[in-house]
Amino acid sequence: MALHPTLSAVTERIIQRSQNRRSAYLARVRAAAQQGRVERSQLSCTNLAHAFAAMPDTVKIHLKEEHRPNLAIVSSYNDMLSAHQPLEAFPAWLKEAALAAGATAQFAGGVPAMCDGVTQGQPGMELSLFSRDVIAMSTCVALSHQMFDAALYLGVCDKIVPGLMIGALTFGHLPAVFVPAGPMTTGIANDEKAKVRQLYAEGKVGRDALLESECQSYHGPGTCTFYGTANSNQMLMEIMGLHLPGAAFVNPNTPLREALTRAAAQQAARIAAQGEQFIPVGEMIDEKSIVNAIVGLLATGGSTNHTMHIVAIARAAGIDVNWDDFDELSAVIPLLVRAYPNGKADVNHFHAAGGMGFVIRELLSAGLLHEDVGTVVGRGLSHFAKEPWLNNGKLEWRDAPAVSGDDSVLRPASNPFSPDGGLRLMSGNVGRGVIKVSAVKPEHRVVEAPAVVFNDQNDMLAAFKRGELERDFIAVIRFQGPRANGMPELHKLTPALTILQERGFKVALVTDGRMSGASGKVPAAIHISPEALNGGPIGKVRDGDPMRLNADTGELSVLVSEAEWAAREQASADLSHNDFGFGRELFAVFRGVADDAEAGAMSFRHPSWRA
Repeated sequence: MALHPTLSAVTERIIQRSQNRRSAYLARVRAAAQQGRVERSQLSCTNLAHAFAAMPDTVKIHLKEEHRPNLAIVSSYNDMLSAHQPLEAFPAWLKEAALAAGATAQFAGGVPAMCDGVTQGQPGMELSLFSRDVIAMSTCVALSHQMFDAALYLGVCDKIVPGLMIGALTFGHLPAVFVPAGPMTTGIANDEKAKVRQLYAEGKVGRDALLESECQSYHGPGTCTFYGTANSNQMLMEIMGLHLPGAAFVNPNTPLREALTRAAAQQAARIAAQGEQFIPVGEMIDEKSIVNAIVGLLATGGSTNHTMHIVAIARAAGIDVNWDDFDELSAVIPLLVRAYPNGKADVNHFHAAGGMGFVIRELLSAGLLHEDVGTVVGRGLSHFAKEPWLNNGKLEWRDAPAVSGDDSVLRPASNPFSPDGGLRLMSGNVGRGVIKVSAVKPEHRVVEAPAVVFNDQNDMLAAFKRGELERDFIAVIRFQGPRANGMPELHKLTPALTILQERGFKVALVTDGRMSGASGKVPAAIHISPEALNGGPIGKVRDGDPMRLNADTGELSVLVSEAEWAAREQASADLSHNDFGFGRELFAVFRGVADDAEAGAMSFRHPSWRA
């Protein structure tokens, strides 16, 4: 199938836009690789002795033999968070599999892993976005010892995988294989969980009922099963060719998950500097890979957080994408998946219906993905139109199902849920932002109502509890951007806004903060850039201003005259309460230099971006 002309045009535009930065990045990657394909050959005897002093004798012997690859293991393991707890067993499996493949593996370092589900609505959420950049830097610290010929990256959730990717691309001369842990098994239905949350917000059930509902939903090892940022991460790694095919959504603590984990080490040895298929990750991930990532996000109704994370990942590879690219692609990419919050099913249901292999095959067949890309298993994304299985205990791959197992969850490109990806660019005199409408009913996509302005999400919730929001309105929550307070997710506003919408009021949200991968039924124009603290016009909005949010046309405007708007001064806010407590004081440097959301909300100037 020939490529769709829009896919070709957007890709070519990105290539041209990125030419200087991408060329400079590749020159650095190639120079690093040419310094000596076996990095530890550059170390002194003293350096080497330090690096393998604690290794078993058999491993020491192999590490002295430069023809054998040595694999770095970088992991986000901790046992507090369900998504990361299964990673505890992985290093031992990876080391055993590496030795069996004639290689060695060392645990190079750990990276922090925080959970937005735990910190949601709490002060710790103000560290969440910047934890991505801490993870990227931690990854670089782990790899800085020059001992490794390829790397295995163990991570799952919201900021962890993007941070690992940024770190991996910074060490772009090393091949990379990402190793997921998989989702927990299915708990109670997502719509039942959402209903209990609404009842609690209305005061109709107590905290004991709410906690019981949440425990039935989040109940075991593995990733949360709704299709938020964590599972969108796994989709991205799959469609970018960084997993073994079909690895994304296999449950933890199963024979297939262990087999895939062990096979990841064997494949990393094959693509290492001494292997038969050497491919540095900085060469492998190119403009076409990034476009495929955006397509995957759109076709599956993935997390709005990736309108920032994909930008940041691309920048780390010297590639320049922006929200115009997302918007133009969204107009032609069909929505093939309905998983909560865009539907009732969870990712286990999606996986059982055909999963990523089905999605990739359908998009390739429709000319909506680049097939000619590098992957960890060789050239060509068609390798990923397959699913793994155990044939008498042996790991093998077979073609993805020809027909969806449940067309209420997964559909072919010829019969999508909608003809577009449901992610739109919003722009007007308030700034530029994004909106996810795949779960918003058409009758709720246009809201014209007075603005009600808050500088803190808790102030809006207090007004809701006082009964002051029983009317049509557009909530403007500002001073929530990266520089103001680390850009927390405002997901705890969802129950209140949903209740008001279900009572018949026309409501919407506009914010320079985030709304998370669980953005749902209420129209929300988020990530408004520039943010209020950076002089963005969202800081000019006043209570009572007539506003229009039109998700169909992409308009986001305050309906006053141009002269009045130009004459207005920016609002200010006392943000001193964001400066201390819960470690926020240590993150002041991140807040002080962060880019706007459309530039990835990055807190450092990656060398690839100097031009």
